[in-house]
Amino acid sequence: MFNCAFTGQYGSSRQGDSAGGKISLSAGDMILSASVTDATIVNGPSLTDLSLRAEKPGSFAIDYDIPKKDMRFQFMNKVNVLNRPLNLTYEHSVRKNRAILGGTLAINPGNNVSVSYGLGGDKCELKYSYANGRGTVIEPSYCLEKKSWNVAVSQRIRDDDAVRATYEASSKVLGVEWSSNSTNRGAYKISASLNLADGVQIPQIRAESTWNFEM
Repeated sequence: MFNCAFTGQYGSSRQGDSAGGKISLSAGDMILSASVTDATIVNGPSLTDLSLRAEKPGSFAIDYDIPKKDMRFQFMNKVNVLNRPLNLTYEHSVRKNRAILGGTLAINPGNNVSVSYGLGGDKCELKYSYANGRGTVIEPSYCLEKKSWNVAVSQRIRDDDAVRATYEASSKVLGVEWSSNSTNRGAYKISASLNLADGVQIPQIRAESTWNFEM
């Protein structure tokens, strides 16, 4: 028996409307998925914006962008440092010849420290995560390349619902997201983002819903 999931996405902004979809197939501990956008289907089926992914959660992931003929590898591992778990990730994009090394150290159940470093460049980001144990998570981060702060704050409303707000100081983009993963109502996500540097404007809206079924 296989578990399948289909995710539909729709977005609206000043540049126009967009849509996309993703279908995932879980077989054992492997997940195979394919992602498309409206450009893949409009004016007849094509390979535009078609990407494939093979993933073993917690171990590795391989992405292949068919139009760009670009492959991205990601490897994950967990080690213990002074009896504390350290999650390591290594990501490499073949076409861009770019590699990123990341690590997240769990100091205790409520405090995590993360570092992401681009090998061969000056791209480095530091992030701290604090969870108060009552559904609130605060995540400030600092990008050394842009010399700017970002912050994210999330709050779990109920067991299945959560709201999250983000702000990027370098781009002055403010975002708000509502997500739900309920066995009764299904899984969905609604988000809005606004560039404060452009003044008063209609925010970009994005909606996403996921349906799960068995084969």
